[in-house]
Amino acid sequence: MEGQVIELAYALDTFYFLVMGAFVMWMAAGFSMLEAGLVRSKSTVEILTKNIALYSIASIMYMLVGYNLMYPAEGDGVIPAVNFFLGSGDNVAADVVASGGDVYYSGLSDFFFQVVFVATAMSIVSGAVAERMKLSSFLLFCVVMTGLIYPIQGYWKWGGGFLDAAGFSDFAGSGVVHLCGAAAALAGVLLLGARKGKYENGKINAIPGANMPLATLGTFILWLGWFGFNGGSELMVSNVGEANAVALVFVNTNAAAAGGVVAALLFAKILFGKYDLSMSLNGAIGGLVSITAEPLAPTPELAAIIGAIGGILVVLSIIVLDKSKIDDPVGAISAHGTCGIWGLIAVVLSNGDATLGAQIYGAAVIFAWTFVMALIFWGILKAVIGIRISEESEDVGVDVAECGMEAYPEFKQ
Repeated sequence: MEGQVIELAYALDTFYFLVMGAFVMWMAAGFSMLEAGLVRSKSTVEILTKNIALYSIASIMYMLVGYNLMYPAEGDGVIPAVNFFLGSGDNVAADVVASGGDVYYSGLSDFFFQVVFVATAMSIVSGAVAERMKLSSFLLFCVVMTGLIYPIQGYWKWGGGFLDAAGFSDFAGSGVVHLCGAAAALAGVLLLGARKGKYENGKINAIPGANMPLATLGTFILWLGWFGFNGGSELMVSNVGEANAVALVFVNTNAAAAGGVVAALLFAKILFGKYDLSMSLNGAIGGLVSITAEPLAPTPELAAIIGAIGGILVVLSIIVLDKSKIDDPVGAISAHGTCGIWGLIAVVLSNGDATLGAQIYGAAVIFAWTFVMALIFWGILKAVIGIRISEESEDVGVDVAECGMEAYPEFKQ
């Protein structure tokens, strides 16, 4: 009888893990639609190409290298032992992974759940460097980001490395995923420069997105996918306590997103005199990022407040970056970076085991590692093959220049 119960728990938790991973994979569609809506029509094909290609590259690189870097059989807490092929480490080969004696799920389901996370981190970079980066340079950086940069800092927390030992808390990735992606994006944007015409004669010129319905659809897809992002990180549902915990994670995730939208909408109205849809969309994402580090401990009311503060921070961060002439077409650095830091700090509001010092330490380490390594690799690419398209290509649009087609051939920008 006991064996049958274990088999049932194994099947249920594995199925739950896989479904939640599929939810997170669906976030790739959300990023694609959000970014396609917030760039100009002449940049749509290229942004869609980037998103489907980066997901595929991330899947392959994490399979070959990244997963075994992040979850090695051995390591000294800083440098993980390296197994270069999926299945070469016991962590993947095991038919059943047991944690604490009562958690059962397939090792391959764990890999699938983790691989969609690394793709999410890379998707953050895509929007920030949109409309003026060479597609080849972006995809080459994707290889390094998903195969090396992301997995190593992920190992430091989730693989049992020194950040975990220091008491740093990050339940589902405000730092490991979102701050990491934003730091890499910031490094690329600084080397890349702003889009042509964005900052001229001391003025900030708005460059509106081409399709706000698509951007809104993308945000709702991301919102849905986030239930898998946070809910799946609970790992199991095969007992009453864990099932109730997953339900609370879902409720808190939803509350934080809603709080982010309302706060961003009202704050933008106060600042600009108008209800700004793009700020509201980023408010939803900012709220979601903010709750991701600790979606289980807060009450739903506190989760909504954490999300609301994230929504306000998104608006402020976008304004500050614009005034600093840091051109991020979709607000990714603000939504995922600024709110990622806030989410890590907010953990101490509800998690009695977390300390402010450990949270700030973890955020600083993740940002410094990712930013410096990304700056080095972006710099190498810039020196060797270049990372920015020509002015003529930017005028005609990256769709035609890089992909040879238009998203909306019947219409002209």
